[in-house]
Amino acid sequence: MFTLTAAAAVALTSQAAHADPQTSKKDVKEKVDKLYEDAEGATEKYNGAKEKQKKLQKQVENLQGSVARGQGQLNKMRDNLGSMATAQYRSGGIDPSVQLFLSSDPDNYLDRASAMDQLSGKQAAALKKVQSKQRSLAQQRKEAAGKLKDLAETRKELGDKKKSIQGKLSKAQSLLNSLSAKERERLQEKQERADRDSQKRAELPSNDAPSGKPGSGRAASAFAAAKGKIGSPYVWGATGPSSFDCSGLTSWAYKQAGVSLPRTSQAQANAGTRISSQSQLKVGDLVFFYNDLHHVGFYAGNGQILHAPKPGANVRFESINNMPFMFGARVG
Repeated sequence: MFTLTAAAAVALTSQAAHADPQTSKKDVKEKVDKLYEDAEGATEKYNGAKEKQKKLQKQVENLQGSVARGQGQLNKMRDNLGSMATAQYRSGGIDPSVQLFLSSDPDNYLDRASAMDQLSGKQAAALKKVQSKQRSLAQQRKEAAGKLKDLAETRKELGDKKKSIQGKLSKAQSLLNSLSAKERERLQEKQERADRDSQKRAELPSNDAPSGKPGSGRAASAFAAAKGKIGSPYVWGATGPSSFDCSGLTSWAYKQAGVSLPRTSQAQANAGTRISSQSQLKVGDLVFFYNDLHHVGFYAGNGQILHAPKPGANVRFESINNMPFMFGARVG
């Protein structure tokens, strides 16, 4: 009995060992594809945070410059008040209100001084200007402090998203490394074949290449610019001219056509007229995929898209049905 059981166990183990490589290869590919998809979604969030950082940095610089200029103007106003006090002293004494201002905290002075009507019109006007400038500077300093806080939080967010992306890509690479050399070679050959096929289609005469209803002049120009980048590698966070992520390619290409698009795929979805039906798409229209719209490309005609697909792949043509299509957008 023991011998039969042992033999059966060995046979089952042998069958499992024989079946596991095929199952493992399929599982690994599915997991790697999912990690790449997740990494691309994280990349678009990273791109949005990076744009926010740039905007906040500019706002902080503008506010700090404004505060510096305002402080210089305030110092000049105070100097003028000092000159006024000096002239009053020489002529017989400093007005008590001017003296109070010069000897107290200038930020609190005018809230405390109830003797404004004791001043001459010229003195009152000078003090009111100082008061207005002080309040303006206080508001700008407060706003700048808030922007600096937002900037610090955004920088931390960028760091977190970068780690998330790198972690997903690293995990995907580890999974790929778990395959045999032959299996990795087959996957690589499949990617290279897709890239070669795409390059051949791009080099075909225009009447043989993917085609459809022509888009507007700017859409056609943007599509032509993107087509010229076929073969360029996908790199997360890249906006060209030699490497791209998905929204980096579309924003770069439309920039060549004189159109400024937002940086992220989600923001680009609101940049033009929405098109819900694939049958209404024209060449050069933007096309968006997945429920969270984390992927974007160009419609290329005949059910094809041109896009920067994912890590490890180059800018190329693919079927629009390779991903869940949400809608298109016509820009310009």
